[in-house]
Amino acid sequence: MSKDIAFTLNARPVSVTVGSHENAVDVLRRFDLFGARESCGQGLCGCCTIRVDGKPLSGCLTLALKLDGATVETVESLDADGQLDPVQQAFIDQGAFQCGFCTPGFVMMTKHLLRDHPNPDDEEIRSYLSGNLCRCATYPEILKAVKDAAKKIATAAA
Repeated sequence: MSKDIAFTLNARPVSVTVGSHENAVDVLRRFDLFGARESCGQGLCGCCTIRVDGKPLSGCLTLALKLDGATVETVESLDADGQLDPVQQAFIDQGAFQCGFCTPGFVMMTKHLLRDHPNPDDEEIRSYLSGNLCRCATYPEILKAVKDAAKKIATAAA
């Protein structure tokens, strides 16, 4: 069964026909968006993190039909006019990646974390990002990147 859906994707209205079996990551590919990556296919690794109506979700577990009428944000929405988001810049500055496969998911969750907790401590960061896995084990650098991003955002707001 197929259905036409319409939603807002990275601040622009889109429409697409989806099958009842398709997940959000599959549909994002049709719009040439490859930041959300399906890795585990079980919602355990965080590589496919997207925001739907402001809430982080696993794109591999989110049926595409659920996107109908929603506002969807991917990591590609974060840079504005060629400027990286402070979270993206902090991940680069702190070398918080090796292979980079998990980085978009960590960036999306960090954005959400810093929205809810602008100055998190190590335990809050670990707890909030516990659903994201890095097979290259760059966790110390990720902690530094989150703290750096919090400082960058606070400085920009001041």
